[in-house]
Amino acid sequence: MTHVTLRSEFETLIDPYAPVAQIGTGFDFTEGPIWHPVDQHLLFSDMPGDVRRRWEARRGVVEVKRPSNKCNGMTYDAELNLIVCEHATSSLIRERPDGRREVLASHFQGQELNSPNDVCVHSSGAIYFSDPWYGRMPVYGVERPRQLGFQGVYRVMPGGEPKLVVDRTLFDQPNGLCFSPDEKLLYVNDTVQALIRVFDVNADGTLANARVFASGIRSELEAGVPDGMKCDQHGNIWVTAPGGVWIYSPRGELLGKVRVPELVANLAWGGPDFRTLYLTSTHSVYAIPTRTGPRHEPYMSGRRSSTGGAASAGAAAAAPILADGELRLDPNRCAMIIQDLQNDVIMDGGAFADSGAPGHAKQQHVVENVRRLAETARARGVAIIHVWFVVEPGAPGVTLNAPLFEGLVDSKAMVRGSWGAAPVPGLEPRPGDFVVEKMRMSAWEGTRLETILKATGRDMIINTGAWTNMSVEHTARTGADKGYFMIVPEDCCSTMNADWHSASINFAMQNVAVVTRADAVIRALG
Repeated sequence: MTHVTLRSEFETLIDPYAPVAQIGTGFDFTEGPIWHPVDQHLLFSDMPGDVRRRWEARRGVVEVKRPSNKCNGMTYDAELNLIVCEHATSSLIRERPDGRREVLASHFQGQELNSPNDVCVHSSGAIYFSDPWYGRMPVYGVERPRQLGFQGVYRVMPGGEPKLVVDRTLFDQPNGLCFSPDEKLLYVNDTVQALIRVFDVNADGTLANARVFASGIRSELEAGVPDGMKCDQHGNIWVTAPGGVWIYSPRGELLGKVRVPELVANLAWGGPDFRTLYLTSTHSVYAIPTRTGPRHEPYMSGRRSSTGGAASAGAAAAAPILADGELRLDPNRCAMIIQDLQNDVIMDGGAFADSGAPGHAKQQHVVENVRRLAETARARGVAIIHVWFVVEPGAPGVTLNAPLFEGLVDSKAMVRGSWGAAPVPGLEPRPGDFVVEKMRMSAWEGTRLETILKATGRDMIINTGAWTNMSVEHTARTGADKGYFMIVPEDCCSTMNADWHSASINFAMQNVAVVTRADAVIRALG
């Protein structure tokens, strides 16, 4: 089956000839796919059949729960407890691995919810869910009168009551919802209105600035409606639609269409590397290989605890594992910082060339080592974060409280848009990388670095870049204070000369980081 390329970016996300493999069929109507990152299986629901099933590569499809209260959307929280939308009970519930069941939401202002439909989890632990009334219709739920006079979207904090986060007149039937990679945006589609809306997510979890992201998601020729929806690691939106799945860029441009033989209800990435897209359709479940993966959700870092239950990434291992002298790193917990490797800093002709920095960078082979490590890290699913020192012309806002900043201003260095502020050749950002700007030595100070780390579930930082004894060391010290595990490959760092570098690496850095080399980190990532 040939998929539909509308813009060239589509083919960076999926092969236009990617096979659509049927992994199970003979169901009534499948929904709610979710991949377990530890046990490596796919859960999915069959609402009319009132059953939940599991698919594994070795065993195929097995039944795991009947009745299932006509469950629909499912996901996991950070501790790998299953979060389930139940149509028959009009409830959002949590199922723990030992079978305990907890009702998270069932009423709003004393009235029964309509029927929670789809759900996603924020890194703060807050749960957002949509509440159309499909679960009060025949076949897909239990036919009964509605108590609420509207269909909304809600947020539930741990131990709290559901809070309506949208205007109650905004949606006809809110359905699929998902966060952007940095969790600053929440997308919600409306099946009846055939559109996707996007909201800004405020610091307190409320939503603001509702606007239409994409509209006209309908066809008179092909079956399909906006229903399930996911965001990939680059911020593209994948939504079920006529003929299969439509993919929109973060700017709302339709990039292409994934063709599927049946009407698709929902989708989720899975597999050992989260590069297989699983699609629940009318009577079957399909799997398609993709060239991209999902935005990192809290459950994707989940690991099994020593008691046999599930544990969050932070509880799975106290530190980077050293076994028989070898470093072992979980790529899903790692981020790699590439800091200050800009032309003004380490290139001949740059503003700081007289400091000796270009010579030491060459001596360390820092550009090649960082490039090589970043290539491996990307391939293993490590988040890559470029940290650049950037000032506006005239350096407004830079305080002259230290010789470092005085020298920067006097040299007219790191000016936005200039050659000097650009990344050195070979270390340009790739699709899916993050870019953070700063005006201090440390990558943490006044930046969005920690927001990205929390949103992507990363607590181990591979710390590389220029100014070993300043930017790299300051970042390592602060990261350690914040509770992150810092890994410094010393041949991926450089400064003004070997003496300054050695003093930092051999003394100060030993107290706040695991100091190693690029090849050891590459092996540690598997």
